[in-house]
Amino acid sequence: MSSVIAGRRQARTERPIALFLIGMRINTLWGIAGWGPVVMAMPRMLAELKNKPEAGLLWHRQYWSGRNLMAVQYWESMEKLFAYAHDRQGEHFPAWAAFNRRITANSAVGIWHETYIIDPATAENIYTNMPPFGLGAVGVLAPARGRMGGIRDPFAG
Repeated sequence: MSSVIAGRRQARTERPIALFLIGMRINTLWGIAGWGPVVMAMPRMLAELKNKPEAGLLWHRQYWSGRNLMAVQYWESMEKLFAYAHDRQGEHFPAWAAFNRRITANSAVGIWHETYIIDPATAENIYTNMPPFGLGAVGVLAPARGRMGGIRDPFAG
């Protein structure tokens, strides 16, 4: 486990980073045959990516809240994320293809994803008394600048 870094910090990156949010919702609790394979696919993909750093995954965390599971992932670039998603030899593509074959008859599970580019010139972030987390685990953590610790102060006149 990472140590807490005391004080106010700000993450800085030298280049844009891709933020990928992906999740699933269990729509039918007793429909484990429909959502079970989806739940089991993500750990295989993350294990593969851990052993393949050149694929571009920089950091990730998974969360579970009620019927919803979500993974937060930071990637070196959108291109590397898409290359991994479409790699026919990797864990993702076969799982994705199998899910798409089953989805028409399977309403037990819903999936979603969102992808964003984090531009260092416009990103705002602050970490106070935290271990490296999120963009702070990807970029360089430095003392925060200004009252808000980010690129601008929305409350400044």
